[in-house]
Order: sequence, then C-alpha cells, then structure tokens
Amino acid sequence: MPYATGRVIHDADSHVMEPADWLVAFADEPYRERLMRREPTAAAPSARPAPEKVIEGLIAGPKGRFAFGARDSDERSRALDELGFSSQLVFPTSGLRPFRTSSDPNVVYAGARAANRAMAAFCEDKRLIGVAYVPLDDPGRAVEEAQEAIRLGCGAIWVPSTPAGDKSPGHPALDPFWSLLAETRTPFMLHIGAGSRVLPQEYTNNGKPRAPDLHGGGENLRFKDYVVLPHSAEMFLAALVYDGLFDRLPELKGGVIEHGAYWVPAFLRQMDMGQRSFGRTDPYLQALSAKPSEIIRRQVKFTPFPGEDAGYLIRDSGADLYMFSSDYPHPEGTNDPIGRFERTFTELTEADRELFYAKNFEQMMGERVLALA
Repeated sequence: MPYATGRVIHDADSHVMEPADWLVAFADEPYRERLMRREPTAAAPSARPAPEKVIEGLIAGPKGRFAFGARDSDERSRALDELGFSSQLVFPTSGLRPFRTSSDPNVVYAGARAANRAMAAFCEDKRLIGVAYVPLDDPGRAVEEAQEAIRLGCGAIWVPSTPAGDKSPGHPALDPFWSLLAETRTPFMLHIGAGSRVLPQEYTNNGKPRAPDLHGGGENLRFKDYVVLPHSAEMFLAALVYDGLFDRLPELKGGVIEHGAYWVPAFLRQMDMGQRSFGRTDPYLQALSAKPSEIIRRQVKFTPFPGEDAGYLIRDSGADLYMFSSDYPHPEGTNDPIGRFERTFTELTEADRELFYAKNFEQMMGERVLALA
C-alpha cells in the first residue's frame, strides 16, 4: 500500500542524489572536465557495506544515496508509486557544487545548462517536475538558460536568494527573465543552498571544537546556520515586493522551499509594519497595490519543516500560504512527514488540509499538475 493514501498530495520538495560525474555527459565539450565533482575528503564513500534498498515502506527506509530512486530515474518512478504522491518537485543536491561559486561566468552558465539538461533527463516521468537552476547575475544569459530549461521540460526555476550581481533581483533589467516565467506559468523557487548561507564565518570561531552537523558529518547546517536560514529569503522577497516586481507581474508565482516556515508570520507582520512606518514618505511603498503581506500571500508559498507546528502556522497566518513536502530522499524529511504534520492539524478543517496537501501547490504550479491530481 502506498505511504500517502486517501487524498491528493503533491510533494513540493524532493531531491536527486547525483553521482560525481552527473554533469559530465550533459556538459558542452570545453567544460566537461571542469564539471566533474571533486568530493571533500569527509564526504568520501564509506567502506561499510551499503544498506539494502527497500521499495515497500521506503519513506522509513534508507535515505540519502542509498535510498530507492535516489539517482536512478526508473527506480524513482517506482518510488513515487510507493510514496503515493501525485507529483513531486525534484531539486539537485550537490550537482551545482562544481560551478555555482566559480568566478568565471562562462563556467557558471555552462554548468547551469548541463545541470538543467541532466535534471530534465532524470524527470522524464511527468509526475517528476524537474527544477532547473538559473543564476541571475547576467540578465541576458538568465533569459537564455530559462528558455532552454523550459524547452527541455523543467517545470520550475531555482534562483539564488542573493542580489543579481550588482543589482536587486527586482531591477527592471531582469524584467524579461521574470516576464518569461510569468508568461509560461513557470514558478521561481528559493531553496536552501544557493545564497542561503548568510552566517558570517567569524561567528563559528567561538573558541570551541567544531560540533558535528545534524547527521554527524561536516557539510550541512549547524545551529547558528539554522537560526539565520530564512534571512536570505526574507531579503529577496522584500526586494521583489518593494521594487514593484510582483505588481508589474501579478501572474508570477514562487515557492520558498526547505527554509522552514516558523519565520513567515513574523516576516509578514514586519513587512506590513515597515510599510506603515515608511509609507508616509516613501513613494515606492505608496505605489504598492496592497499591503506587502497581501502581495506575498497572492504570489508565494512556503514549506514548513516536518518538525514545525504547521497547524499553528496555518491558524496564525492562513491556510493559503503553506505546502506539504517530504524532502525525499534526504533524512531531514523524517520517516513519517505526513504523520508529523497531522499531529499538529487537530484543529484544522478538511478544507485547510486540502490547501496544504494539494491546492496551494496546484495554484503555484498551474495547469501542468492539475491533470495529475
């Protein structure tokens, strides 16, 4: 029996666990060697035997690169049958590492194109919605890569939650990029990773040995990183609101994925307080079509972590903001995300649940997922 039963559930966050050579076959010739991933020593494969893959009950089975469907697309289709989700957004895990922080823009955009080709190939099953990656530093190249990713069949575009080179992401120079997304009903995604690590390194120098991360390794978040995790998304969204982008493109949709959501109610209140405080003299705030919180509510959705009290979030700030995600096959998604969310939903209505599990995702993604419901 599938893990998810009894209702339509769309999964707003899952991943492929890319092998080190994932980009090579999809890269243009001059960049193939450059896009081979060199694993940090701490991430080298363990000498311990791999756990046996499982198909039944796989939500509670091995996670990471040993999970069923972690890197094989045929397996992933079978895994989706077992999970019981109607559709699933699929993000990279470490596939961006060989190029994302390069100082050479040619390498960055060649890497992005290879990553998007690889993602489209992995997501041939229409239920798997590949998320392309497009950096915004060069507005013209951003449009080219977004056009190519959409042509390949990718259903969403992950953009770094950072300034676009020397510009705000809401600068008019980027309007052709955002207009392309709005016209094609391709939502943008902010996701933990690209641009979300904003903790100054000096804060890690506390005179103590460095503690292991959540999973005992060395590459993931730690407590101080987690506390400031939402800040990059807050800055990015505030810029899009203040710069008037959402008002210029009311059809543009977006999702903030794997940043948690406990911060969202306070962020919405902070945005509205800022408008009240500065709106008497700021013509850009006066020109907004609505309160900042209402603009965000109109165009952006968020995924809580399974450990958060999603029921409280929905009661506090509305059922129209939040979406389900499993994070499969990452262990952060836990062995029972539905159960964890449901334990916080005792005061919610069936209509609230339907928004959380399906309707908010469908509003964000548009027609391509309605046929899958």
